[in-house]
Amino acid sequence: MDIPSVSDELLQAIRTIPDYPKPGILFRDITTLLGNARAFRRAVDALVQPWAGSKVEQIAGIEARGFILGGAVAHQLSAGFVPIRKKGKLPWQTVSVAYSLEYGLDEIEMHSDAINPGDRVIVVDDLIATGGTAEAACKLLRGQGAEIVAACFIVDLPDLGGRQRLEAMGVPVRTLLSFPGH
Repeated sequence: MDIPSVSDELLQAIRTIPDYPKPGILFRDITTLLGNARAFRRAVDALVQPWAGSKVEQIAGIEARGFILGGAVAHQLSAGFVPIRKKGKLPWQTVSVAYSLEYGLDEIEMHSDAINPGDRVIVVDDLIATGGTAEAACKLLRGQGAEIVAACFIVDLPDLGGRQRLEAMGVPVRTLLSFPGH
């Protein structure tokens, strides 16, 4: 019996929900992947693989699914974990950055003492679409002196341009699979 490739197994483990959160959108739901122990393990192993054995001080996970994946990646790389959260959710002194949404602005933040200047950091989230939140996370981390080693995602929606947005900032992007459209 053939063992499916990582991308084939992950594709089978992700549920697609049509017309969510609005008509015309195909929502890629990774909660089914997270609930599948084998697929979850394969996804984390594939995200970690390029940096196994290298020096990475911190994994920055973007709220909320990036916390789940980022915690697992941090564990595998023996790195610390930094939560990147929506404004007002962290209990200590924070630094923040605003970024544009389709309609208006939003803000993300992290604790001001979460990283040290020069720390090598990998940004982790479940999916990259337009790249706005990931770009803001990279700016926030760089503003504190971090060296962004890479940004890692399970899913890429390439038609929305997020990968190119991060690569234009000099951030290497690792994704495990892509879906056309949005």
